[in-house]
Amino acid sequence: MSYDGVGPRAVMRSVAFLTAGALAVPLLAGCGSDDEGSKPLAGQDIAAAPRDRLADGGTLRWAVDAMPQTLNAFQADADAGTTRVAQAVLPAMFRPDASGRPQRDADYLDSARVVETEPKQVVVYRLNQQAVWSDGREIGAEDFAAQWRALSGKDSAYWTARNAGYDRIEKVERGANDLEVRVTFAKPYADWRSLFSPLYPKDVTGTADAFNDGARKKLKVSAGPFAVQKIDTKDKDVVLTRNPRWWGHTAKLSEIVLHEVPRDKRAAALADGTVDVADVDPSEADRITQVAGAQGSLPFQGPAGGRTAAKALRSWAVLHGSDEKAARHERRALKKQRKSLAKYLAQQEALRDFEVRKSLEPAYTQLALNGADGPLADERVRHAVAHALNRKELAQVVLQPLGLPAVPVGSHLALSGQDAYADSSDALGGQDTAQARALLADAGWVPGPVKEQKKGEKAAGAEGRSAGGSPDPSQSDDGTYIVGVNDHVEDNKGHDDQQKNRQEPGHRGSEDGHTGDGGARQLAQDGRPYAQEHLKQGGAPGAYAPKGTAAPAGAGAKAGPLAKDGKPLSLRFVLPSGPGSDTLRKVADRITAMLDKVGIATEITKVSDESYFRDHIASGQYDLALYSWPSSAFPATDARPIYAKPVPGADGSLNVQQNYTRVGTDQVDQLLDQAIATLDQGEERDLIRKADARIWATAGSIPLYQRPQLTAVRKNLANIGSFGFRTPVYEDMGYLKKGMKASSGPSS
Repeated sequence: MSYDGVGPRAVMRSVAFLTAGALAVPLLAGCGSDDEGSKPLAGQDIAAAPRDRLADGGTLRWAVDAMPQTLNAFQADADAGTTRVAQAVLPAMFRPDASGRPQRDADYLDSARVVETEPKQVVVYRLNQQAVWSDGREIGAEDFAAQWRALSGKDSAYWTARNAGYDRIEKVERGANDLEVRVTFAKPYADWRSLFSPLYPKDVTGTADAFNDGARKKLKVSAGPFAVQKIDTKDKDVVLTRNPRWWGHTAKLSEIVLHEVPRDKRAAALADGTVDVADVDPSEADRITQVAGAQGSLPFQGPAGGRTAAKALRSWAVLHGSDEKAARHERRALKKQRKSLAKYLAQQEALRDFEVRKSLEPAYTQLALNGADGPLADERVRHAVAHALNRKELAQVVLQPLGLPAVPVGSHLALSGQDAYADSSDALGGQDTAQARALLADAGWVPGPVKEQKKGEKAAGAEGRSAGGSPDPSQSDDGTYIVGVNDHVEDNKGHDDQQKNRQEPGHRGSEDGHTGDGGARQLAQDGRPYAQEHLKQGGAPGAYAPKGTAAPAGAGAKAGPLAKDGKPLSLRFVLPSGPGSDTLRKVADRITAMLDKVGIATEITKVSDESYFRDHIASGQYDLALYSWPSSAFPATDARPIYAKPVPGADGSLNVQQNYTRVGTDQVDQLLDQAIATLDQGEERDLIRKADARIWATAGSIPLYQRPQLTAVRKNLANIGSFGFRTPVYEDMGYLKKGMKASSGPSS
């Protein structure tokens, strides 16, 4: 996972947990109807075409962020490149479909079902009789058993990133014949479909040495439409070629080359032919779409047809962050740099061969609130931050210019289209400026005199914590500045439209306030827990503020800086400074304006990408941060380490898996544990929704928007682009035959 990107599922199971207190509130039910998550917000955009329209052969050069450090997806340093290789060369019993729901892969599996539940859960896999490894050996029970032993956690010699699910297996054995694998569980496991995907050959998992080192840089044996031919560290290429023993549809491409290209170099790499496909940032997508003019797939305003040199100069200046005045300076400078201009124009001409295909990633960006210490250790302050936010507006900032649905994410555990999805955000409540101010007053943060800060003395942020390094010196405007104490950001975007936010699209229920599946929508009784509980005791918002506190200002007025014990309320907002983080910085600027309106100052610190997670998020050196999590087809398993209640380690220190907000409750733990252990899919879904409502109520993290997926693709390539939830079908990717066009339907 990265600040604005996410790694494979293997990375989502790690180590332990942190501790932080949380106020007790009633157990909440998930809200929404059964069909609420039945449709993804955006479908695939892959220029789907039947196989008979594709040419036989050709090389596809595909940009990746970095060369994979390992080809073993179950190791801690596995990344997106590792996942892409595994998808193309290894078996998977189940893969997510276009709605993010696990589906049997018929190339490997004829059937898989639970055949016994008492006295123990037993799953029988019936394998495709044609399924063989590239060395000719049949895929069978020995491979399943070796992978179980490697990932069970019982043998510390195996360096594994996680053992979730495998640690519940009691034994793996041959079934009635060679094509059957019988798996017996010691404890019931709802997410059994997550196991053995990918499946490695026993050559990799059979010994600790082979597992730890043998599969890092090579895979001698595989079983997919492609096989790993070589890893070229000098040219930064992973070369995949057709697997001659593949029994399914023959791959249309003869070769796929995964090539490392930094995010800020993608447009240049596309233009010079280094790559044919690359995920791009909005600025580069805009550049490509402007070249395409009216035929582009993104609704950006740009010239159609031929481009004059003046227009190209202006585009260049704007692309590099210049305003009108700076653009004029750029024009003068570029006249003296004709070679640079010629290169740019040549790139623009070459980019005419590409188009941008767009969808939404199976991942969402959240605002994380560190509840370990400082003001955000108080749940009232976290709730105030949440009530200050207009999530609809934040989603629009990112998605509306791209022509993608600007719908705020309503769940921490699933995305629209998945079975477990329901918008449970009412468990916390929408934007409410008056409520935010009242909660801050209740917590003791009131307008008043601020003591002059002595040199080296910090405002009332996370006490005793340093930034862990100076800002990136390459960024001339980097460093730290404070919004809301000495200056105020004007915000006129209608942040008080509370009722509108509570009626977002997709939020439906029956007249009696119950969901279609009978789950109680206890929003009025249990939602927005802290403030609601205080209001039940009698009194208006802010009635429990310290004696002498002035009444909160009206909702339309702008709050002044707040203080407590003479210290101003200022939260440290840590952001990455590297290429590709422009979107996050735009969102952060809008958030600071919203927080300023209720009297919360923000101290923004920009740090290098390398330092962002290691030195700040993972170590807790922040108050507010923006980063993304992937959505999983198995949230009960994969979300457990992210939201579990922090606990102290044996040595008195605090341990953490991925609970970087340091906020959790016993109820969330119990609900997710129950969801993992039930074999009733309806019950599992309901428990996940209830857990999500509880996570909303703690206000440790606020989901904002589903991440955009923008993929620049050579126009004559089909069945590749922005895949959304669905796993790519590698054997169907290819170049269109001359005169052929893609169809509007899905890949065959």
